[in-house]
Formats: sequence, C-alpha cells, structure tokens
Amino acid sequence: MTTEVIVCGLGPAGRALASRCLVRGLSVTVVDPLPDRRWSATYAAWADELPGWLDPAAIAATVDQPTACGTRAHRIDRPYVVLDADRLRASLELTGADVVADRAVELTANTVVLASGRLLTARRVFDARGIARSAAFAEQTAYGLVLDARHCAGVEPLFMDWRTDNGAPADAAQSFLYAVPLGGGSMLLEETCLAGRPALDGAVLRDRLHHRLRSRGIEFTGDERVERVRFPVEGGRPGRHTFGAAGGFAHPATGYSVAASLTAAEAVAAGATAWPASARAVYRLRAAGLRALLGLPPADLPVFFDAFFAMPTSAQRAYLSGRTDLTGTVTAMRTLFGALPPQLRRRVAAATLGMGIRSRIRMPSAMMEE
Repeated sequence: MTTEVIVCGLGPAGRALASRCLVRGLSVTVVDPLPDRRWSATYAAWADELPGWLDPAAIAATVDQPTACGTRAHRIDRPYVVLDADRLRASLELTGADVVADRAVELTANTVVLASGRLLTARRVFDARGIARSAAFAEQTAYGLVLDARHCAGVEPLFMDWRTDNGAPADAAQSFLYAVPLGGGSMLLEETCLAGRPALDGAVLRDRLHHRLRSRGIEFTGDERVERVRFPVEGGRPGRHTFGAAGGFAHPATGYSVAASLTAAEAVAAGATAWPASARAVYRLRAAGLRALLGLPPADLPVFFDAFFAMPTSAQRAYLSGRTDLTGTVTAMRTLFGALPPQLRRRVAAATLGMGIRSRIRMPSAMMEE
C-alpha cells in the first residue's frame, strides 16, 4: 500500500506537519536519521502567531511586553513566549506513524530514496529537513549562556538590544543582546549576529557577551550551560513539497520559522497550499528587506531599529508575522522607509535594489556581507 504522506525531517516543522496529518487520520511515514533526538535549541514566538491547537504546556514563559533597544528603549505591546522544547516535541505526537530511522537522499513529489537504498512511495512527500549551510546563504549566529535568574536581577526581557556595551569596535559588524526567561528559574542571555554573509564567529560573540555581562554587573562563572546558534536565514525553496525552513518559512529578518510552520501545518495537512500568491509576494519583499539589512553600515542599525519599533504594533506584527499579509507587509515597509532619516533612507533603497552607493569612504556592512 502507498502511504498517504511521507515527511522527511523531524525538527519542529516536520514533526508538526506529521502530527497534524495523523490527527486528520492520514497514514504517515516519517524519515529522520535520529528520530528520537532531543531539540537543544531555544524556540520562541509572538503569542498571537501560535495556532489554537498547540498544547499550552509547550509554553515555558511569557513576556507581556518585551523591550527592544536601538539608540533608545522601546516597549513592544505584544506578548512574546518562549517554548519548552521537550514539551513542544512531546505534544506533537507521532503515535500511529511509521518511523524510519534513515537518511533521505533523493526526493520527488511521490518517492523517497533512503541512504540504505530503500524506496518509499506516497501520495504526498514533504521535505522538512531544514537548509544545508552554504557560503552563498546569509546566516544567523549566536552565543548564549543560561544563567540562574537570581544572577539576572534587574535584567528585563530583551527582544533586541543594540546598545554598544559589548566591547565591539564602532566600525565592526554589529550584534545585539537577546535576553529571555526560560522558566524554572533560569534565563538565556545571548549575543546574536542577526544575519551575515559570512556571519560573526561564535568566539567573537562569546567575547562580546562576556564583555557585555561584565559591563552590566551580571555574574557568571563560565560553568553555565552554553547555547550556540548557526543556521541559514535564506535558501529555502517555497513549493508544495517543502515545509518549514526548507520551504522558505524562515523570516530573513529574524530567522524565526517555528511559529509559521506550526500555523501552516494544519492547512497543509488538509491539502491546502502554504504558498498562495500573497505569500509568495511577501516572501520576495522579505528577501528585499534582508538585502537592505545586509547593506547597512554598522552605525545605522540602531537607528534603523529605532524606526522599526517606533511603528504601531500592528505594522510590526504585519512585517514580522504576516506571512500571507501582502497589504500589511507593504504598508509596514512603506511606513518604515518614510520614518528613516534621509541619508539612511537612501542607503536602504540602494541596498534593497542591489545598487552600490558612491563614496570616497568604504563603509563596512553592519551585517557582514562580503
């Protein structure tokens, strides 16, 4: 018998899609070299992005109004949640699925060839294996420490903090501090390179984080649990047979893809497309936004994000979360562009269109594009 659905890759996206297919009564085969592996990354989302079917137990902590800092602080009036990776994984049940511990090496719309040589067939095949690293793709990198919350007294949750107390030279590629509660009395503080081609190395981010924590009087011993992050923020292939980051769900301006994947899983399981015309248009606009970020000089980034987080929450939501909201995305980008200082506006326009700016002074990219 031909299986109805095969899902290759059991990260959050693939597991969510397989689980929702099972809920609908479909026969499902899942393929992953290590199907029982734990998820070590910290996943987070805006609360209004999550689907109604998600088990509330998967939420480890909620921040009602996180802060973003450019050259000044902005309170974001939008709840932000940090997910418990173990409980999220457990909630996406695979009971009833045929679990194949093997590596998919060749996929078509209806077949999967495994490393062992076995051939699987299905009415629908989905590639949810993520994106392979490539020098051609911009990446996000981060280095973080998980600290006892008692050592972080007075540290407010920070979605992005671009303040310059991390010891980096003024003309160097920029990184920001991300600080969120993990539940259970712990907090993650992470120095993050938003996107780079190439991105900042983990050792550079480690040194910047240590410098930043010391400058703020935050105690750490060096024995804390470390979180290292490196993944492409571009390179996905939108289509009917790819899903999650592999399918272009990753937002190039944040790297986030989990919430979008959870939300889309129900519709895709039901046979609908995840890529209506509006979503494809938004995808192209977001790619243009990434070009703009990669082309900005270091000093411009805090000013750019000041303008972004000064926009109405609805505009922020449209750009960060409206994967199919073409009107909202266009409005947000137009509003942001109009709010930028004239010189920065010119640089953003040139970078978005892939044009160089004539200058006697070579301006390094804020996001490390070469």
